[in-house]
Amino acid sequence: MATPINQRIAFITGGNRGIGFETAKQLGLLGILPVISVRSAEAAQDALAQLRDFGVQAEAIVFDATKRADRQKAVDFFEAKAGRLDILINNAGVYLEGEPGIAPSFTASTVPEHVLRDTLETNFLAPVALTQALLPLLKKSAAGRIVNLSSILGSLTLHSDPSSPIYDAKATAYDSSKTILNAYTVHLAYELKGSTVKVNSAHPGWVQTSMGGSAAPMSIVDGAKTSVILATLPDDGPSGGFFHMNDTLPW
Repeated sequence: MATPINQRIAFITGGNRGIGFETAKQLGLLGILPVISVRSAEAAQDALAQLRDFGVQAEAIVFDATKRADRQKAVDFFEAKAGRLDILINNAGVYLEGEPGIAPSFTASTVPEHVLRDTLETNFLAPVALTQALLPLLKKSAAGRIVNLSSILGSLTLHSDPSSPIYDAKATAYDSSKTILNAYTVHLAYELKGSTVKVNSAHPGWVQTSMGGSAAPMSIVDGAKTSVILATLPDDGPSGGFFHMNDTLPW
């Protein structure tokens, strides 16, 4: 049986580096208990030690969101920890079309099927499956929050506008995975309207991470801010939106 704890609990996938790690750090400094998902026990220990250096006490789960058994392991962990989950940040993702910031390796007519499948598996199917598994625990929170890490590259409005800054930045697999994740955000928010759970999509910005590349203009510290804002929304905050910082983005 779970031991009641007053501290809010957040689960951040891909939380041992980059934006995920920084999100865990910023939430921890706000007094929230961050639990990060990590692919190996060694990486988990390294990440937890780094967080302790910042004064953040965190926990970790060795976890792969594409595996059903690992998703159940996460459910069992939070059920035993507190009988609920307050914040889910679907942060983990992949970009398999070259280096961001330069021309993608493939066009819409040449992108290989395996690149499409692998991208959608990690960027869409896995976070949806994890959200569905953890939703009963999020509904037990007084203020459940789900943050789906999307990208401005998922905006159909901007991709179809020749005057937009992303008009020529077309990575078919990655962009499509974020567009469909945005659609899921809208549909889940509709289902959850009237509940205490809010779900939103976040565009972190083009950030200097291993995925974002060295040409990215934003720091990791700033890249985590949108996730933190959406994870800590007040009761009258939005649900079913697409945001960067405090700005609403077009679908």
